[in-house]
Order: sequence, then structure tokens, then C-alpha cells
Amino acid sequence: MLKTGKILRFDEVRGYGFIVPNEGGEDVFMHANDLVDEKYLYQSGREVEFFEEMGEKGPKASQIRLVYRSSPRRSTPAVGFSSGGPDAPRITNPGVDEPDTELDEYDDQDEADTLTVAELRTELTELLLETDDTLTADQIKRIRTRVTELARVHGWVAS
Repeated sequence: MLKTGKILRFDEVRGYGFIVPNEGGEDVFMHANDLVDEKYLYQSGREVEFFEEMGEKGPKASQIRLVYRSSPRRSTPAVGFSSGGPDAPRITNPGVDEPDTELDEYDDQDEADTLTVAELRTELTELLLETDDTLTADQIKRIRTRVTELARVHGWVAS
């Protein structure tokens, strides 16, 4: 079955990463051998469509294709968290100088920056991978689950 999601992380050098399905559920492993477009185009936050299969270690994506959205200027790959809700950051045309009004609210440092659960998971995954690239996907998932539970109990994330 064809699914859609956003790339959580993709390491072009190592050739693998993870996709967060739009329908929710477990993150899906992605490998460079399953990419339809050029490898360098697959970056965090880009929207993709893929077929989900069950691999030896869990869900795995195949036939991974970038989802392109038309804009008034040109067709560009979807970038950022365009369907992550009204509070999620969105970048429509990277490299084009446009006012970034959606991020202006973060300039006020007097208010706490509350993340959504999806944003926390994304930032935590990036932090864990940058800190220790020997962590397995299962270890990262277990850590994220426990930290997310803790954040919910303390009200550190928006529901």
C-alpha cells in the first residue's frame, strides 16, 4: 500500500535513514537503494511517498519518491513540516529570500518554547545520532519513547 510521510533523517554518506509516516505509527527505515530520485535530494523534512514492507528488523520503505508541490513560482519538493499543523515551521522554497513570518514568534525569548511530540521526537533523534552514531534504531526508539513519556508527564510538550 502506498503511504506518505516526512523524512526524519537521512544520512547520504551512510545511505540510510527514517521516515515518519503521516498516518502515525512506527518510523520506517529507508535505504539509498530504494530511492527513486537522486540521493542528495532526500533531506530531513521532505515529504515522500513509499511502499511499506516488513523487513527483518521492522518496517522498511521501498520505491521512495519525493512528493512535489506546485507553487506560484515553480514546482519544488515539499520541504519542512508543511502538514505538521498550524504551529509547525514551514519552508516552501529554500534559498529564496522571503520574510519568515512563521518563525518570528520564536524571537521572543521570554516565553518557553513548547514543542509538539513530533518535533521533540525529531530533535531528540537528531541529538542522539549526533552524540553517538553507534546507537541502533531500536535503542533510539526506546530512548525517544521514555523521554516523550517523561515530557508528557511534566507538560513539556504540547499535545
